[in-house]
Amino acid sequence: MEAALAAPPPDQLSSKNFNRLAELIQSYSGIKMPGNKRTMLEGRLRRRMRVTGVPTLNGYCDYLFEEGGLDTEIVHLIDAVTTNKTEFFREPAHFKFLQERALPELARSGRRTIKAWSAACSIGAEPYTLAMVLEEHVRQAGRQDYSILCTDLCTQVLAQAVAGVYAEPMIEPVSPDLRRRYVMRAKDPRRGEVRIVPHLRSKLSFARLNLMDEAYPVGGEMDLIFCRNILIYFDKQTQSKVLKRLCAHLRPGGHLFLGHSESIVGIDLPVTQIANTVFQKG
Repeated sequence: MEAALAAPPPDQLSSKNFNRLAELIQSYSGIKMPGNKRTMLEGRLRRRMRVTGVPTLNGYCDYLFEEGGLDTEIVHLIDAVTTNKTEFFREPAHFKFLQERALPELARSGRRTIKAWSAACSIGAEPYTLAMVLEEHVRQAGRQDYSILCTDLCTQVLAQAVAGVYAEPMIEPVSPDLRRRYVMRAKDPRRGEVRIVPHLRSKLSFARLNLMDEAYPVGGEMDLIFCRNILIYFDKQTQSKVLKRLCAHLRPGGHLFLGHSESIVGIDLPVTQIANTVFQKG
């Protein structure tokens, strides 16, 4: 009886192509792609293989690097490899700090319009949370308005953020009072979806922005900058460059919010830490 033929090995990236992709991804987006992310990268690129009609992962690399496909494919490639974990009221201490310290301070300063920037906004949970907090502040304090700039590298998540539509379980961290004011449920409950109310959506503007760019065309100085849980994907040198560019867009007295696992230790910045991962520009 003949032995059964061995199954062919799964399609895998060659070491050369993995290294080329890792270098490209880091130089373009700042995202480190160490060897232990190889299987993840292969899985995500198989989606792009199907779209481009290339039969193998190494053939996809040939398409990028030898056949001129990189110019048209780079945005889709970066969309495929970016991680977009987010939720409403994530790291709630930041929003408590806003309510109790930063926003009352802005009210006392006499500023008429609060300008905020969510610099890695993902699908929009962070800036819509920020909008709820700012809207509540304006309702109570009066005499102030606000605007929120929302940017991200990934075009797919920006499209969802613009729509403001989410699966209903995502809004569980939002209090019942805020849900009543700022969240609409679908007319057909079987859809299991909610949408942020039009008034809140009107306060947000969206744009694709790469934090690796030398300049950030964001228009003027910001009172609040949220750049949370993205620096962890960068090496120290890239973190330093990004943070210095962000601080250049922060007005004196403005606040910078980082993720709770992120640090500015060893980076010379014009800010002082005033709470856990909250910094104020001098």
